[in-house]
Amino acid sequence: MIETSARLLKLLSLLQQPREWSGAALADELEVGVRTVRRDVDKLRNLGYPVDAVPGVAGYRLGAGAALPPLLLDDEEAVAVAVGLRAAATGTVAGTEESSVRALAKLEQVLPSRLRHRIELLQQIAVTPEGGPSVQSDVLLAVAAACRDHFQLRFDYRNHDGTASTRRTEPHRLVHTGRRWYLVAWDLEKGDWRTFRLDRLEPRIPTGPRFTPRDVPDLRTTNRGVASGGYRHQARILVHAPAEEVADRYGPNVATVTPLDEATTLVETGAHSLEQLALYLGLLGLPFEIQSPHELVDTIRDLTTRLAAALPQA
Repeated sequence: MIETSARLLKLLSLLQQPREWSGAALADELEVGVRTVRRDVDKLRNLGYPVDAVPGVAGYRLGAGAALPPLLLDDEEAVAVAVGLRAAATGTVAGTEESSVRALAKLEQVLPSRLRHRIELLQQIAVTPEGGPSVQSDVLLAVAAACRDHFQLRFDYRNHDGTASTRRTEPHRLVHTGRRWYLVAWDLEKGDWRTFRLDRLEPRIPTGPRFTPRDVPDLRTTNRGVASGGYRHQARILVHAPAEEVADRYGPNVATVTPLDEATTLVETGAHSLEQLALYLGLLGLPFEIQSPHELVDTIRDLTTRLAAALPQA
């Protein structure tokens, strides 16, 4: 006979299947009597699991509760969940990237090696939708685990100009902007918060000692590096409009919006080319002045001339 704790886990697993179980069927599966099944159901209820009685067939089913019970997955289900989470972590489903990484880190921590090999094989032969720069899943999971467990993280890093360096950080959290993954971390050498693109990062294993998490920085401080620091060209723009109106046009991962007064706002943003910056500003729909870089002024003049030349003559 199965021991009580193991029997309760198996009972919970059976009840998670989308069907209604009679007491007799559960008793057969667990190799116990119907009275033992009733006692075990009461134990699950006392633990907070909503086991509903099914009228008419003297049966049971697991209902929806206030808290999610532990999901007991077989091999095929575990592989399917892991592959789905990896796909979601790449940004295929907007808004789920960071939570997918956290869930995937928990799942991969307990996966047996036989399932890891199957998942890796599926990832190798699967076609990944085109998007931003790819990030290796082992890098993503290693950084996520360091953030979760509060371990110092050392890594080799390559800047946008190709300069290589070794960084020692206290990792805070991962941020996904829709095309890229960033690490927000306290740089122990610089003594300040920094953002790092994960596709340019190679963790050094093992991780460092544990650290006590610092106070979460102001959102504008952390997003400044995400919005402009990872790009080749950074721009500072004075927009003649209230900050609330400007913020409606730029997400926090696209630009840092700082109110200067009731009618003037400083926008700090970045792009990989001056032409991109010029197009972004052209679509802003608000009056603005360019503070920097000065080359952006020439780019806008050139773009304006080319667009005007493409118009049909009156």
